[in-house]
Amino acid sequence: MSGSLTYDLTLAGLSVGGAAALTGIGLVVTHRATGVLNFAHGAIAMVCAYLLRQFTVVWGWPLALGAAVTLLLVAPAIGVALERFVFRPLSVLGGDPAQTLVASLGVFVLLVGGAALVWGTGARADAPTLVSADPWGQLAVAVALAVGVGGVTRWTRFGTELRAVVDDRSLAVLGGIDADRVAAAGWAFGSFTAGLTGVLLAPYVRLDPYGMPLLVMEVMAVAVAARMRSLPVAVVVALGLGVAQSQLTRLHPAGWAEPLFQAVGANLFVVALLVAALVLPGIGDRDALPRTATARMATPPGAWIVAVVLFLLPLGLAGSDLHTSVQVPALGVVLLSLVVVTGRGGQISLGQAAYAGLGALFTALLAAGRFPGLPRLPELAALAVAVVLVAPLGVLTGWPAIGRHGLALALATFAVGVGVSRFVFAQPYATSGLSLDRPAGFDGDRAYYVLELGLLAAALLATGALRRGRTGRALAAMRDHASGASAAGVRVPSLKLTAFVAGAALAALGGGMLGMGLRAFDAMAYDPVRGLLWFAAVVVLGADSALGALAAAALLVGLDAGARGGVAAALIGVLAVFVGRFPGGPYEALRTATSRLRPRRRATPTALGARVRRRLRPVETGPTDRPPAAGRPDGTEPEPAAPPGAGDRPGPDGPTRTAPGPRSATSGRGTTSRGPSAPRTPALPTPGSLFARGIRVAYDGFTALDGVDLEVRPGWVTAVVGPNGAGKSTLFHCLAGTLRPSHGRVLFGERDITRLAAHARTRLGIARTFQQLAVFPSLTVAENVQVGAEQGRIADPAAAERALQLFGLDGPVRTLPAQGLPTGTLRRVELARALAGSPHVLLLDEPAAGLDTAEVTALARVLRALAADGTALLVVEHDLDLVADLADVVHVMAAGRVVTSGPAGHVLERGRG
Repeated sequence: MSGSLTYDLTLAGLSVGGAAALTGIGLVVTHRATGVLNFAHGAIAMVCAYLLRQFTVVWGWPLALGAAVTLLLVAPAIGVALERFVFRPLSVLGGDPAQTLVASLGVFVLLVGGAALVWGTGARADAPTLVSADPWGQLAVAVALAVGVGGVTRWTRFGTELRAVVDDRSLAVLGGIDADRVAAAGWAFGSFTAGLTGVLLAPYVRLDPYGMPLLVMEVMAVAVAARMRSLPVAVVVALGLGVAQSQLTRLHPAGWAEPLFQAVGANLFVVALLVAALVLPGIGDRDALPRTATARMATPPGAWIVAVVLFLLPLGLAGSDLHTSVQVPALGVVLLSLVVVTGRGGQISLGQAAYAGLGALFTALLAAGRFPGLPRLPELAALAVAVVLVAPLGVLTGWPAIGRHGLALALATFAVGVGVSRFVFAQPYATSGLSLDRPAGFDGDRAYYVLELGLLAAALLATGALRRGRTGRALAAMRDHASGASAAGVRVPSLKLTAFVAGAALAALGGGMLGMGLRAFDAMAYDPVRGLLWFAAVVVLGADSALGALAAAALLVGLDAGARGGVAAALIGVLAVFVGRFPGGPYEALRTATSRLRPRRRATPTALGARVRRRLRPVETGPTDRPPAAGRPDGTEPEPAAPPGAGDRPGPDGPTRTAPGPRSATSGRGTTSRGPSAPRTPALPTPGSLFARGIRVAYDGFTALDGVDLEVRPGWVTAVVGPNGAGKSTLFHCLAGTLRPSHGRVLFGERDITRLAAHARTRLGIARTFQQLAVFPSLTVAENVQVGAEQGRIADPAAAERALQLFGLDGPVRTLPAQGLPTGTLRRVELARALAGSPHVLLLDEPAAGLDTAEVTALARVLRALAADGTALLVVEHDLDLVADLADVVHVMAAGRVVTSGPAGHVLERGRG
């Protein structure tokens, strides 16, 4: 009997595993061909299942004909259309993985909303059976597809082209491969497998627009476990999970463990998704924003007045209209949590619905006296305590965010949301018999709406506080360029946690408000699919805009209440599909379109006006694309070529007399006289010196650094030169804290800082710049520099002004967004930001990259002044003329070693000879 039960359960598990394997195969093939993790896979499966039912059950077509049209025509056509009209334009526009993610979610939301509009939201139980319940049929289909795809990939010309596109798309195009054709074929096959999954699952699961897409997305764990590459691993994992899930149904432990085992047994694929997303190395782990970082647009005049008036209008309504309006402020608070996490913090979060649901659930449990260890509380107090209890749970998604980005973070947050939904909201022991009343004195819809407006105002103030001041600038810096923010001294890991905790608190507040408005805890109101819809709505309406969140709340509630269910999802889906065209939101798109349509006429002054302008404005000021004149770095006015050692330089406590350095300098390049060379390994450490001692770094058997010793001493300019691949950048990253050596130590004075993170080194007094510009495009020039002043070694806001003056950024350019400024200006912004933190050591990674001759001359003058004032400078540079003009000591690297060290003139002349 036991053997028979084991066999039957194994067969049932193989049936489930076969369907899951189909999903894994489709996701892997699509990702390998296009680089896109198709979040819309489940929605395509659902649409194809509905179409087959429409053809056969409603219209009476033969099953074979309906299946052929659905799987061989419609499903591939959906994939080709998505590649051609959605994802190919995104690739042409730059292929931002964040925009691709939002577009994929947009397709998901669009298909779900469209299906709800066409077929309704009710579940269907009459889906046709394409393959019998015998598991061998589905298993045979999955194995045959895997073998076929593997054969095509390995032994055909298309497979060779596919592997070439996956390895390097641009290089494959240069080799004559039609990458668009490969991508279209990948999308067509991926959609075919999605459709096949849908029609196979439909007879055995609930066929509705929300349930089936989520079910298919849960088995995404199969593809993640296969690292989105290995088809055999995907098939084996799917079958193993299917069999294990079936066998777990035999366990019936007594006591408190029974509901837990039952939940795990019914949701093993969700457990696998949590493990794959949170434990395994992240896939698509690229440092991408949830939207393109753009300069923040000013709020239209009077917009807040209009918003206030519109939110006060429902107070004049009555009946069902007011009952519907009650949901808007509550949902607005939930969406404000995404403004904090995604819009300002730059973190992809697909699980906010979970925190909203926990807020509602905890409020109901506390108000009913069913929360373990706590007494029964009044409703308003229960809401406040629920917010306090849920806020720390934001670490569930915040902790993975510390080390994950892009798609990996999206998967982790989605997995947390699905896990909470399945293991908390769907369990009777937690939610059965729950009701939720409104606070005393606010029982009526109008009174409760007034209370909601007050809570919404408080949430707006809290959101505004996280968007302004020092914290707001740090969050924006982290969003725009996480590595640059860390180099500026921002504690990026703790700030990410702060953003997620604050977002969880706001979501819990909104969820509790929504539950009290509905007078019940409804788990469907916090379904993970809702979380995807909310995320897409906030992103397309302007993720960094509180007004956008309020507009999204009104849109979602109003459309679904005033029309057939699914209208709001369909509209948001359409907007999200085209998010790459207006990443800053519709207002920015409208403003840009208006500015392009506005006729541009350049005013021409009269002869008298031209003479007056020449007398009053002899030199043009402000940022320009013309090369700046030699002298002051911005080219506005020439500076006298005074020796740096004879002038004054702003210090953290005001102007200080520059200390005598190891060199003297005159204006112009190549006219310096250097002091004696710095010894490679001094006998005694110099206070403030930065040392590398026996640094070794190896990658997969390749040795990038092999026992490197180096000293960067105060008052000296130390240069590192060498050919590409010599190990210069690796050494730089070890010193800056973005890479930890496998052997050796990094010392600052006598302190071992080998294990210190980049932001900790910045706060210790070791600042850096980047080879690729690391400015914050959504902040102004002055705000960029202010971040360095607030987060550096000395938190001195006045240091920002001194740095702006030193680098010629104190004119009109200071108020301009960094986005779109010339490279030379941005180099000075980055240097000013680094200097504003009053560092002891300044590490410069190719500071002359992208600069013209005049800008390089001005840069050299500033760097010499810094060295003369006692700052230790390390320069990694390819411009040997700049190195000869600037450096006191030069280290030449080759094959991961320092092969020559000594005075610049001696080393460079010998190298050229």
